Amino acid sequence: MNEITRNDTRDIILDVTEKLIYKSGIAATGMDLLVKTAGVSRKSIYHYFANKEELIVAALQRRDERWMRWYRDAVDQAESPAGRLLNLFTVLRTWFDSEGFRGCAFINTSGETGDPQDPVRLVARQHKQKLLDYVRGLCTEHGVSDPETLARQLLILIDGAITVALVMGDHSAADNAQCMARKLLDL
Repeated sequence: MNEITRNDTRDIILDVTEKLIYKSGIAATGMDLLVKTAGVSRKSIYHYFANKEELIVAALQRRDERWMRWYRDAVDQAESPAGRLLNLFTVLRTWFDSEGFRGCAFINTSGETGDPQDPVRLVARQHKQKLLDYVRGLCTEHGVSDPETLARQLLILIDGAITVALVMGDHSAADNAQCMARKLLDL
């Protein structure tokens, strides 16, 4: 019973941390705010995480797993390889239209770090690599002659659409990116 409580507390801390950094960023998410919002003691936080950076990294890693699972599951609902490639952008549009959309947590938090070797930046890089690997797999499945190049181009369209949707408030960025993807795919 005590183990369940510990895991529940850790999950609450991670949930709150993720929500706060997604909403306001790393710098604006202080330990006092985390303690107050999570309803746990500072000692509880430090029981699970050595410092704020370790907590942020754990929250981002958890977000990566959840977001990638959601994105893959949604994209993979299309029946054909070409449909899945185009669905990359249809699914983004759904996300852009959802309540609380604040862009890509990994792009956002990377912007708060100056050091390319910062652990937060490394988590963001790993996330983008997973996304690139997934898109490359879709390109290979579709049978394109150069899946690596096309996957990199599509990743730029994905991240560009996310950024334009956030910064400009233009949720049709996903539709525009999909139109460009159609040209790259000759569809």
